Amino acid sequence: MINGFSEAGGTSNPSPADEPQGKPKIRVAIADDHPIVRDGIRKLLSLEDDIEVVAEAGDGREILQMVQECEPDVLLLDLRMPNMDGLAVMRSLQQLNLRTRVIILTASEDKNEFVNAMKLGCSGIVLKQTSPELIVKSIRKVHAGEIWLDSHTTAAVMRQFAASPSEMPASGPGAAKGRERSPLSAREREIVMLVAQGYKNKEMAEKMFISEQTVKNHLHNIFDKLGVSDRLELALYAIHKGLHLGNDR
Repeated sequence: MINGFSEAGGTSNPSPADEPQGKPKIRVAIADDHPIVRDGIRKLLSLEDDIEVVAEAGDGREILQMVQECEPDVLLLDLRMPNMDGLAVMRSLQQLNLRTRVIILTASEDKNEFVNAMKLGCSGIVLKQTSPELIVKSIRKVHAGEIWLDSHTTAAVMRQFAASPSEMPASGPGAAKGRERSPLSAREREIVMLVAQGYKNKEMAEKMFISEQTVKNHLHNIFDKLGVSDRLELALYAIHKGLHLGNDR
């Protein structure tokens, strides 16, 4: 038999062993206090063969209970909900240590909220005005273990994070010592700041009065020192590890 056809030319029913084993569907929960938003997302995701909506709620406490009961793979979580907002839900999930990955799906553009959500361990931030295709793509990427942030959001989060030392994850002598142990030089910290602000290599070179190759060398050293592979990972490292991006004093 070749390609599903018998040598006599007729079709042959494949045995169960020949049938492809489908991957388990990505189990998604939706948390949003607007029924029309939940309905729209549910209908969007119902068109995808590899995604299944297993829970939805318009109340923070209700979705928290549902997540504990069914433990979905991905939770699409609005930041603004009654009784318990999205950040409070994330704090509770953090204590429960569930395997559910969280994508913040929000109309808010409050960078402080984005920073706090990243510190609480969310795996992605998607604005509600983004295209439906990108919402679906973000679910698949996050389910695969990746972080989902577009370049605009990454730069905005990093700028806010760098400008708000009071928003650092920890404070006190222990935190200060952690920052002192940062392997980055002052010049490398400056590079990180410019990356966070969206500067390209050529623009950084012009701003710092160095060659573009020198910028590339600095980035290579930064990636190597911090164990990251690209600019996005560098931004996330800075957020999660509390890397002090201001000028050394």
